[in-house]
Amino acid sequence: MTVAANHLISVQPEDLKFQFELEKQSYCDLKITSNTENHVAFKVKTTSPKKYFVRPNTGVLHPWGSCVIRVTLQAQREYPPNMQCKDKFLLQSTIVPPNTTVDELQQDTFNKECNNTIEECKLRVVYMAPHSAHGSFEDGIGLNFDSNSNQGLQRLKDERDEAIRQTKQLQQDLEILKRRKSRKNMPGLSIKFSLLVGLIGITVGFLLNLLVSSPSAQ
Repeated sequence: MTVAANHLISVQPEDLKFQFELEKQSYCDLKITSNTENHVAFKVKTTSPKKYFVRPNTGVLHPWGSCVIRVTLQAQREYPPNMQCKDKFLLQSTIVPPNTTVDELQQDTFNKECNNTIEECKLRVVYMAPHSAHGSFEDGIGLNFDSNSNQGLQRLKDERDEAIRQTKQLQQDLEILKRRKSRKNMPGLSIKFSLLVGLIGITVGFLLNLLVSSPSAQ
């Protein structure tokens, strides 16, 4: 992990990286460490103060001490163009008298025009698209579901086509039997014919029900 450093303090990391998701907050922690035996005051500024919470944004480091600063990106309603962020952060630091507290810092502590020696460290903001094994797992389920659905639909279409073919064949057989019956008016054949017609009717009804319940071809 890269560490940005100057004479007074070191900052880790040097880029503020946020997992960017719409309507969700995201945060990044900065660790700053004093590189001197003096008390060092620090202040965090940003070019977009309404988008970020910085806690603490001002403080005092004891000699060789450290502090963690949490920067929170507020929930956003739209993605930035190409996921690029132009926001910048500035970390200022300066030596203060021993045992100085935050409440004791003067308003002009970080004002260069007051001849104060101020060191500055610039930090850029990086937005990262969320990615996780959970998301990949869900994507895999979706792909398998689509694949299984397509296979099931094709199978139903094949069954429907086969039902149509068999129905047409039975209708042709029925017409042939009708013509034969008209030419040969035999009692035994009449009984067999009635049974066969009934069987064909049942089969045709079953196949037609299958046809109606199957999805239409696209």
